[in-house]
Amino acid sequence: MLIDTHTHLYSDKFAGDRAAMMERIPAVGVELSIMPAVDSSSHAAMLQLEADYPDRTLAMMGLHPVSVKADYEQELAIVREYLDQDRKWVAIGEIGMDLHWDVTFREQQEKAFLIQCEWAIEMDLPICIHARKSIDELLALIERVGDDRLRGVFHCFTGDFRQAERAIELGFYLGIGGVATFKNGGLGPVIEQVAHDRLLLETDAPYLAPVPYRGKRNETAYLPNVAEKVASLWKTSVAEVSRQTTENAWQLFELDRFAQPGLPWVAGMAAKT
Repeated sequence: MLIDTHTHLYSDKFAGDRAAMMERIPAVGVELSIMPAVDSSSHAAMLQLEADYPDRTLAMMGLHPVSVKADYEQELAIVREYLDQDRKWVAIGEIGMDLHWDVTFREQQEKAFLIQCEWAIEMDLPICIHARKSIDELLALIERVGDDRLRGVFHCFTGDFRQAERAIELGFYLGIGGVATFKNGGLGPVIEQVAHDRLLLETDAPYLAPVPYRGKRNETAYLPNVAEKVASLWKTSVAEVSRQTTENAWQLFELDRFAQPGLPWVAGMAAKT
């Protein structure tokens, strides 16, 4: 059993073959897919997909930093309305900072991140962090918040060992995806050295497809390729990577809150224990 802790299954890039793509997921042993939110343009699509596949998807809610513009307060108000609904959310995300393409709204990104961190503490939910060229900045913001209840995952972690250790010390996990399989991805030393109980597996589909699919549309069905890479670096079996990372995801996202008899991923976890 594997859990994809970060996948945009509702993306328009799957519009032409979404049903077939979804069927490929359980066929490779991925029993649960966790979907991060982006902004109001896609919230409805994400929630519809969750409703269509209630036995194997869970949704987050949050405002992606790339979607933080001058109207970010309006977008945050929409996020808050969703968070206040009478339902469970697996996390607040994806939130954070993206300083790669455009830094025009850097100040707004910081404010949006801190507001959503406050909500996470208030609601006792983990956060899913997007940290593109901004890991140190976000670590500093988390330290500024200074609340041990703030926890979560640095999605698509691409930092160095020092940054990894700092994130873990602050109570965070590291999301490992397709970049781990890239020849010059630079993640090998991090994956080899950090505590195994702090790594999660993800695809970030439809982005960042692992080798041998690099450059193509990514799918959650490619998660075993990431697991195989981690297994080689840990010098262990894919089964052990599956067991450990599934337990990690279960712990961070407190999946007991969503566990119901008959769900494939619940049965899968019970079989592991």
